[in-house]
Amino acid sequence: MRQGHNPHKDLIIEEAFYNHQVVLPVYIPNQEGYFKDSFKILKLCIESVLKTVHNKTFITIVNNGSCKEVRYYLDELFACKKIHEVIHTDNIGKLNAILKGLSGNNIELVTIADSDVMFLENWQSETVNVFNSFPKAGVVGIVPQFRTFGSFCGNIIVENLFSKKLKFSAVKDVEALKKFYLSIGWQEDYNKDYLKLTLIIENNSQTAVVGSGHFVATYKKEIFKEIITYLGYKMGGISEMYLDEACLKFGLWRLTTVDNYAYHMGNVYEKWMDDTLDSFENKDVTIPNLTNKIIVKRESKIGYYLKNILFTRFFKKRKYKRVFYRFKGMPKEMIKTY
Repeated sequence: MRQGHNPHKDLIIEEAFYNHQVVLPVYIPNQEGYFKDSFKILKLCIESVLKTVHNKTFITIVNNGSCKEVRYYLDELFACKKIHEVIHTDNIGKLNAILKGLSGNNIELVTIADSDVMFLENWQSETVNVFNSFPKAGVVGIVPQFRTFGSFCGNIIVENLFSKKLKFSAVKDVEALKKFYLSIGWQEDYNKDYLKLTLIIENNSQTAVVGSGHFVATYKKEIFKEIITYLGYKMGGISEMYLDEACLKFGLWRLTTVDNYAYHMGNVYEKWMDDTLDSFENKDVTIPNLTNKIIVKRESKIGYYLKNILFTRFFKKRKYKRVFYRFKGMPKEMIKTY
């Protein structure tokens, strides 16, 4: 039986205090074998978030079927109000866990990251600088990677094909780039020219790398306003493509900061991780705001097809790609092998 009137019925939710959300999906089923150091690395990841974000950041952690030690740790963080939301679920898959973290709020920016990312100082302000300088940015990564312009970047290349603002430029932090590929288990037998040049786009005094990875990136929340509720993969498959393609449907660009603002730690602890965390200055973090906003609306079907499907088919062919390289100023000696 119900008696009386619920005092919260029909109340309008107040405008969000937060302007940035961080979503971390976590899956550590045990502390053996592959996962031996994962709990320690998770703690470093979360500590790096807490040390580098401003106080208008809403932190969501989705426990995707981890062991009880991880569950207790996350509950303690929530009880101590170090994080704002913890969601416990069975192992429903990485992307489905992310989808749970995305729902239930209206925060304009959301950073989605793996639980083995170490965030570095100033990553938030540099991310917002890119969004403000490039109103069509829909995704901004903070770890430059090799040739990101080759994936899900048809729209930005087509729209700036004849602009001098789109060009090849020297890699800003070569050592950080090397460190990323070492962290994911690559041998150093890749083309060393990838360490020399990257495709960038300029707008006034701001520069960004074209393209973005997805192990850590910040998204305009508006691109998830028609959010899917379920994908049938625990990892891989079309689940990662869902995040990669999300902004293209709204005609927005995938970009990355020119400098490196995070490290990938992997699943093996190394001393440099603690050393890096200890080096943070713990200064008050400024609160950057999105100032250069555009109305986000769906790309037309013909526009999407021409930029992201038809052009991409041509761009993947080596002979056309070499023409593009030459047109955008790549040195002749690099063109054949880049």
